Amino acid sequence: MPSQKILSEKQKIVETLAEEMKSAAAGVLVEYKGINVADDTKLRADMRKSGVHYGVVKNTLTKLAAEKAGLTGLDEVLFGTTSLAMSQDDVLAPAKIIAEFAKTNKNFKIKCGFMDGKVISAEEVKALADIPSKEVLIGQLLGLLTSGLRGLAVTLSEIAKKDGAEAAAPAEAAEAPAETAEPAAENAEA
Repeated sequence: MPSQKILSEKQKIVETLAEEMKSAAAGVLVEYKGINVADDTKLRADMRKSGVHYGVVKNTLTKLAAEKAGLTGLDEVLFGTTSLAMSQDDVLAPAKIIAEFAKTNKNFKIKCGFMDGKVISAEEVKALADIPSKEVLIGQLLGLLTSGLRGLAVTLSEIAKKDGAEAAAPAEAAEAPAETAEPAAENAEA
């Protein structure tokens, strides 16, 4: 039987982890075996740079924390070596970093994830990773908006040019008969 001190420490860990899971925008659980220290160090640096909390977690403590956080369905993936990446404000960051790292490290496997209080499959995590970043999406939206405005401006410009040409054409036409009328009158005198 574990001592009261150890149980108290584990309860604190579970409480803290449950609160982090509740407040996280998204998280990804990963099987991390088979990665070397250099790769792990690089992964952790990428996570910190993006504001993602990453760490190795005990399956039993994660299971208890997930239950407290209201995340059901993690039981079937909580075996073997497990690490957890969570972001408090960026839904895509954990999925993007983990998926990119998994491409070059074949032993690093996505188990599942969670978002908005719901557990999502490994395939859904990979789909999240394929979504362009917020900055790219904003750029694409601005491009769409400006292309529409640009098209409208070009169309209005062409209409204005056409109206200007049509306005100039009747004036030229009105002047042309007067010039042709004079030579006809001269020919009539002769």
